Amino acid sequence: MPQTPHTPARPIRPRVGLFVTCLVDLFRPSVGFAAVKLLEEAGCDVEVPAAQTCCAQPAWNSGDRADARAVAETVLKAFAGVDYVVAPSGSCAGMIRVHYPELFAGTPLEPQARDIAAKTWELTSFLVDVMRLERVAVRHDGSVTYHDSCSGLRELGVKAQPRALLGSVDGLTLKELPGAEVCCGFGGAFCVKYPEISGKIVAEKTADIAATGADMLLAGDMGCLMNMAGRLSREGHPVAVRHVAEVLAGMTAEPPIGAAKG
Repeated sequence: MPQTPHTPARPIRPRVGLFVTCLVDLFRPSVGFAAVKLLEEAGCDVEVPAAQTCCAQPAWNSGDRADARAVAETVLKAFAGVDYVVAPSGSCAGMIRVHYPELFAGTPLEPQARDIAAKTWELTSFLVDVMRLERVAVRHDGSVTYHDSCSGLRELGVKAQPRALLGSVDGLTLKELPGAEVCCGFGGAFCVKYPEISGKIVAEKTADIAATGADMLLAGDMGCLMNMAGRLSREGHPVAVRHVAEVLAGMTAEPPIGAAKG
């Protein structure tokens, strides 16, 4: 169910609810701040509902519909009333947009689930496809390569959007990653249930990353980034790892993902 450009006229200054995501909240808050900066500069009024929690994907992927529905109900309440829900994660955005209607099918909350699904977007897709952002006024001197996360790519059609914005960054050189569309091996619960398979997949991915010669690896999902950053570090590859929002917002003072602080 790839996303397509929004057809109804959007508000002049849309009210956007930022779905921060669990991993950003717990491990990389700078991504959330970068997302707010990008959205505000694009002309949005941004709200970050304090009551938000998980998108319910872990329970959903594990077949636990009861708990998934209970968690998702919190999301429905927290983001009621905003014009759009935007997440710096194709995985979480895909869960809400693609799977909430199925999760709540046949229940009294199905209309609300369909409403929130229709207005939920991944960050770079929202900036490009809805806000029609063509460039960001930042500079980044160096080369980067980009990994396409599975959910964002296959469920939401996110591929050209981050590359379009990266192409506007002064000083940045994009070196395409061989097999950019191939899974990194994380897959949420998959890496826990099948660690040997997951390890083999990410080892092949890090070999491809290193082969690009890029200084930095970017992606739009923290799960993928943490998985690849850990493997790159263990293998001794000097590749910095960041969320694409951090570079697009010009917020790279924080140490790269996986790097020791202090």
